[in-house]
Amino acid sequence: MKLVAPKPFTFEGGTRAVLLLHGFTGTTADVRMLGRYLQEKGYTCHAPLYKGHGVPPEELIQTGPDDWWEDVEDGYQHLKEQGYEEIAVCGLSLGGVFSLKIGYTLPVKGIVPMCAPMRPKTDDAIYKGVLEYAEEYKRREKKSDEQIEEEMERFKSAPQTTLFGLKQLIEDVRDHLDHIYAPVFVVQARHDEMIDVESANVIHDTVESDEKSLKWYEDSTHVITLDKEKEQLHEDVYRFLEGLNWSE
Repeated sequence: MKLVAPKPFTFEGGTRAVLLLHGFTGTTADVRMLGRYLQEKGYTCHAPLYKGHGVPPEELIQTGPDDWWEDVEDGYQHLKEQGYEEIAVCGLSLGGVFSLKIGYTLPVKGIVPMCAPMRPKTDDAIYKGVLEYAEEYKRREKKSDEQIEEEMERFKSAPQTTLFGLKQLIEDVRDHLDHIYAPVFVVQARHDEMIDVESANVIHDTVESDEKSLKWYEDSTHVITLDKEKEQLHEDVYRFLEGLNWSE
């Protein structure tokens, strides 16, 4: 059974724009509820879908951080082309890493990295996550156990250059954190099973922003945008955005 790939979305709200960035192996569904909430509050939200995401895992490992960064830049330019002069960025996991990269690459009003890794929980945590994603995707395609097992063996033997690139990206962004001066609101789930939660302190303590804060969500796991405290998260992100120095 072929699954329908998720799509990018644009929710038009007002003159203030927010670029929403999903995580590695995730899709725009990760940030859709946050986008709808902010739209209701008067913000226009756009979420790009990275190449190789929301499609069979064999396609994912044919792509890498350079491809995804291109999608992020295209998403930013999409908002600019639609006439939005002022853009904030909010990203989950890998999207949080990209939100920080935008912070020292392109003009932004504010940055919300959510559960953004500066280092993984363990060396193989990301690899395990990819394998889980691949198996889950195949189950949703309604493939037989035998077929899944056979395909997973092939998948495991494929070169993992994507993961190496991901590691390099995270190290590079970490090295540039002190080039960030825009306001930053760091979001971190206390029970994050994917990344080293100390990443949140690294981000908060290293960025040069005059306005920066860190909030821990005590009952949440890595995909915090879909977890128990998502309503509180929505309110907190909105409050942060409202405190930025928008011209309108």
